[in-house]
Amino acid sequence: MDGGAQYNPRTVEEVFRDFRGRRAGIVKALTTDVEEFYRQCNPDKENLCLYGVPTEQWEVNLPAEEVPPELPEPALGINFARDGMQENDWLSLVAVHSDAWLLAVAFYFGARFGFDKADRKKLFNMINEVPSIFEVVTGNVKKQLKEKSSVSNHSSIKSKSSARGRGSEPGKYAKMQLKDDDEGLDEEEDEEHGETLCGACGENYASDEFWICCDICEKWFHGKCVKITPARAEHIKQYKCPSCSNKRARP
Repeated sequence: MDGGAQYNPRTVEEVFRDFRGRRAGIVKALTTDVEEFYRQCNPDKENLCLYGVPTEQWEVNLPAEEVPPELPEPALGINFARDGMQENDWLSLVAVHSDAWLLAVAFYFGARFGFDKADRKKLFNMINEVPSIFEVVTGNVKKQLKEKSSVSNHSSIKSKSSARGRGSEPGKYAKMQLKDDDEGLDEEEDEEHGETLCGACGENYASDEFWICCDICEKWFHGKCVKITPARAEHIKQYKCPSCSNKRARP
């Protein structure tokens, strides 16, 4: 697997776009596609690596045969640790190594195409604005947002939003942009949820997108990321995200 080596971004923006595409693919593997990822990481197979590609896809494959490889290689042998530790710990370990790999690939391109100090700083700052895969997988992003909101003065907004966005009614899903007779509340919700991140893709909230909240881990997800439509959500009494649904005893 070449990890998309045939594609060579040359500007800071292109390298960052490459980074985001690879990152999105790996986040899928460790969240929405975790069941298939787990299955492919068979400990009985040879040393396997998790690759993210610029097209937002992922692949578990053998490492590149050429030495040195065209691109930096991700952690080798992730499948061997699968059955030797708790699943969440294993996924977190893969996430940490994946974050390191993404940085290595991005700055490999930077070195190869002669990024100067200003370009490297710009690239790092762009990358640093995006939650790490480890933060997404472990839920640390949500914890950080909670801590930040606890020192803000949005308690009244939260109570209104909570009543509309969650509960035993079909409202445990939310479009987060609920067009009713209170447009002012919509603006307040946009302000509160602007930093909410999807538990699957790690992207920010957008007011025109349908979101749903897991009743187990309390993470928010784009409906499209977990394949839930507003119509389907109306009939869900308790929503479990793919990760929570897959937290069962493995054979």
